[in-house]
Amino acid sequence: MKPTLWTKNFTIITLGTVASAIGGSAMNFALSLVVYDQSQSTFLTGLFSAVALLPQLVLPLVAGPWLDRFRRKPIIVGLDFLSGLLYLIFGAYLLGAPFQFSLYLIFAFVVGCIGAVYELAYTSLYPNLIPEGFSQKGYTVSGMIYPTVTVLITPAAAFFYVRFGLPAICLGEGVLLLLSSLLETQIRVKEKVGERRSFCWQEYRNDLAQAWQYLKKQKGLLRIYGYMPITQGIGMGCSTLLVAWFQSTPGLGAERYSLFTAAEFVGRTLGGVVHYRFEIPAKRRFSFAYFVYQLYSVMDGILLLLPYPLMMLNRAICGFLGINSATLRESSVQNYIPDHMRAKLNSFFSILMGASVVVFRLLIGAVGEIFPAPACVLFFAVLNIVLCYLIVYRGSGKTDVQQVYNHIY
Repeated sequence: MKPTLWTKNFTIITLGTVASAIGGSAMNFALSLVVYDQSQSTFLTGLFSAVALLPQLVLPLVAGPWLDRFRRKPIIVGLDFLSGLLYLIFGAYLLGAPFQFSLYLIFAFVVGCIGAVYELAYTSLYPNLIPEGFSQKGYTVSGMIYPTVTVLITPAAAFFYVRFGLPAICLGEGVLLLLSSLLETQIRVKEKVGERRSFCWQEYRNDLAQAWQYLKKQKGLLRIYGYMPITQGIGMGCSTLLVAWFQSTPGLGAERYSLFTAAEFVGRTLGGVVHYRFEIPAKRRFSFAYFVYQLYSVMDGILLLLPYPLMMLNRAICGFLGINSATLRESSVQNYIPDHMRAKLNSFFSILMGASVVVFRLLIGAVGEIFPAPACVLFFAVLNIVLCYLIVYRGSGKTDVQQVYNHIY
């Protein structure tokens, strides 16, 4: 038979991911909306979001070494099933119960804990479900699912929220997660990890120490782990300024902002299609990714200095290039890391990314209170360009990172 990406395992995990993404996008939108609608408090809405994010900052370090000692497939199946039950129970409860902020907070925290562990297990298992030779295509498919679903499902979630309320969305999410769990039981994969049935504190500490020693020796991974949280944090921090700029600038507003984000989605979709059909040669991966990192920062820096039509073109170009560089990084890094180290190292990376987003959102938000948004965005874009050069390229950086991006898998 002709080799194909769309094996039974890959098809199942993709369908399961789509089902989870549909429900997750709807729930993330609806939960934040209902908290604000019921409390009329931006502080409580912000507190709700922070509590939902908290497990992503803490739990990966606890769960990572543990996950590397167990098969990931049963964990993924079990957590999807557990989440489905929780959503069904919560949805049924909401049918006849008044709003209680504390209950919503507890629910968001529990679901966030499950989601943090699930994401680690999923990220660590995913490379094993992609047929050999199809890694870039597989990660292109994965990278397109959540942005596509978010754009398509958010309006539908608003429709269902207005007409049927949060309970209907919760019940729908519960059903989708149970279906995902059922689908994922059909995955057949041989995992190269241990099968521990008990927890040992000393072995847990040894696993963390082993992962840290491995990471210290991998200069390319260290540089990637140093730069990516910075660029992600700057991007997320500046996105807050963009929303405020559109809302406060005459002639722009929320409607134009939605079209602005749609342009990036179109570019991302086209980029994903191109990347799926035309694979970048291994020896060109690093040079292409570095070019995209720097060009993306330049485009970010000039964004708010452009007239609106050019702003949309700017975002479409960034979406087109961004999906390609993100796919290259994810496929290269996940295939470079040994299977028995993947969850531990992904946990470090997840914590760094989450912490960086929190720090830069606060920092850029504070700077935005003093200086105009265009000046702030330009300053942090220049900072991003300089740090990218210093961390990823200067000195031995180019050679170190090339070993990760350009290796054959």
